Amino acid sequence: MIDLFDKKTIKPMLIGEMGEAFDSPDYIFELKLDGERCLAYLDPEKSTELRNKRNLKMLGKVPELSGIHKNVNSRCILDGELIVLNNGKPDFFEIQKRSLTSNNFRIRLQSNKFPATFTAFDILYYKDHAVNDLPLTERKKLLEDTAVFEDERFAVSRFIEGKGVDFYKLSEENDLEGIVAKRKDSKYYFDKRTKDWIKIKNLKDDDFVVCGYIDKGENVISVVLGQYSDDELIYKGHVTLGISSMDFHIMATTPKLEAPAFKSIPPGNEYAVWIRPVHVCTVRYMMLTSGGTMRQPVFKGIRDDKEPHECVTGEQKAAQLSH
Repeated sequence: MIDLFDKKTIKPMLIGEMGEAFDSPDYIFELKLDGERCLAYLDPEKSTELRNKRNLKMLGKVPELSGIHKNVNSRCILDGELIVLNNGKPDFFEIQKRSLTSNNFRIRLQSNKFPATFTAFDILYYKDHAVNDLPLTERKKLLEDTAVFEDERFAVSRFIEGKGVDFYKLSEENDLEGIVAKRKDSKYYFDKRTKDWIKIKNLKDDDFVVCGYIDKGENVISVVLGQYSDDELIYKGHVTLGISSMDFHIMATTPKLEAPAFKSIPPGNEYAVWIRPVHVCTVRYMMLTSGGTMRQPVFKGIRDDKEPHECVTGEQKAAQLSH
């Protein structure tokens, strides 16, 4: 019988709640790292395999991590984050650039200049069986026992118990992305979104489908955003700040559409260039207005670890969690 390690088809559990910082003896708190979610299939005697949320192989993008199986003492599946440090802080743009690069020469250059690290925060499989039904605190202990040593390419996420408010303030003072609160007794549910994990961020963000763009002249581009409600793509406005030349190149070389993927052209988009809705981007913003629009949105980057139909409206997310 083929087990989870050999099949390599696991999809990770997702955060289902966003909230404010709080204290509670029922939770642990750890840093939210600004990188790309990844599962590591590690066999200490043989090899490393890395898969992103779409189960795409990632080791070719981060070849410097090919030896991290030597950091564990047993065959295991670890959940964690691929990050690239720049001036001592995780830099999403650098790991995004690596993820979207297919040129091996450029990958080697980037890996030499900004080498990646895998930071593990959970263990899902140990030796020959799944351990996702264990409480989180037991999985954390097992992770510590399995990771025999850490180095610049492999680390284990540290956490504190109970004191979420002070920990959040510390992340804020150091201009980090935020923290995640996790119930101590929570199990790990593959491919599920759960309220047992709560995201507490300095800035909010969300994922959107890239539906088109508007060239406003003088190298200013505005990206047209959408999210799904069931199978219908809903218009979600624009973002103009933060779009890199690499991001725009990806959009500009995407097959064009004569009409938008929306039911009709939203007002203010008469001069948009419509493209196939195949790309997902992350947008960071200060807050949502009473009308549901983003205040001070900034384009964070295109990501390839998420399918467009996974970008859903807030109402759709609430409906998914209620089931």
